[in-house]
Amino acid sequence: MKRPSILVLGAGYGGLTTVVNLQKEFGTDAADITLINKNEYHYESTWLHEAAAGTMLPEDVRYDISDVIDSGKTNFVQATVEAIDVDNKKVTTDNGEFTYDYLVIGLGFEGETFGIEGLDKYALSIANVKAARYIREHIEFQFATWSTEQVKDDSRLTIVVGGAGFTGIEFLGELANRVPELCKEFDVPQEKVRVICVEAAPMVLPGFDPELVDYAVGYLQSKGIEFSIGTPVVEATPEGVKVKKGEDEFEFIKAGTVVWAAGVRGNRLIEETSIESMRARVKVEKDMRAPGYSDVFIVGDCALMINEEINRPYPPTAQIAMQQGERIAKNIKALAGEGTTEEFVPDLKGTVCSLGEEDAIGVVFGKKVTGRRAAFMKKMIDNRALYMIGGAGLVMKKGKLKVW
Repeated sequence: MKRPSILVLGAGYGGLTTVVNLQKEFGTDAADITLINKNEYHYESTWLHEAAAGTMLPEDVRYDISDVIDSGKTNFVQATVEAIDVDNKKVTTDNGEFTYDYLVIGLGFEGETFGIEGLDKYALSIANVKAARYIREHIEFQFATWSTEQVKDDSRLTIVVGGAGFTGIEFLGELANRVPELCKEFDVPQEKVRVICVEAAPMVLPGFDPELVDYAVGYLQSKGIEFSIGTPVVEATPEGVKVKKGEDEFEFIKAGTVVWAAGVRGNRLIEETSIESMRARVKVEKDMRAPGYSDVFIVGDCALMINEEINRPYPPTAQIAMQQGERIAKNIKALAGEGTTEEFVPDLKGTVCSLGEEDAIGVVFGKKVTGRRAAFMKKMIDNRALYMIGGAGLVMKKGKLKVW
């Protein structure tokens, strides 16, 4: 069997799981595996909302890639991917060019602004560890500044969260817990603080069971979170956001902090290749290959898969990305041995949306769960993801082991 050259771009959930499983599939000296990632660390993107709100330290969200890959089996290169040439099997980075026999693209997501004026300049996005740290520090700065101002500007204490999807709701849950701490730290009357969620769609958490959605909204409202549903943002400025309230009715919400959590797209580099994509997401073949390219696999946020039962895309979750990585590793091993690939079939064990450390909603093994039980399940899901990549050692080092 020819010794294949396998290039994996991105060390997110999908890319890192692919590499870990490639190491298992090929063993020692059976393949040349190279992993390219911008940073020397992987970060748990499903924890970023906690770091952004300030309920978790940014450094606790990440761990070194070297801690979970075998340097004897995988060559890790810290570099930024600049171009992907799938027709000539070449990838250009700021640290040189790389060729491959098989390519796995797992470059993650970017925020989607939908062309809303000013959003890219004046709204913050929970995009990565550095962005999460900035949001945390920005919110703290607004509270600290208000407490020292002679003439108080109460808009500094208004936080607008754009989007009532998964990320938006989880971020709101963390803010609900963080705001009282900030008020105590900076001597701010809590009644001065406003946290407002604005959502263009007519619903919260689309796709979730309505009973669970009602529970989540009620819980967050009891913590002081305001909801403005069916009110799309039409413009962002340095002072806040303009929202549409009706046919010809608009409202300006003055806010010191605007966080945009209303949509994601794949990496823009994909749009610069000859691979067909939609919002930089590739509608993959059943075995996770890019259409028309037998040597290119797409994983994670960059992959678009249709759930044929409901004719809608599967959500780009960590659970699905990691399962994709396992299947891609097996399929590359099969191709390298001149075998045939197998279809990727998601095994969805459930979905849990946190509402802060001690509450959550979800469906696990077909049963609806809420409250502390759901929050406990969320921690177990997070720990399982760590275990699948780095084993028990990584769980002990980075896992969520505290249970109230």
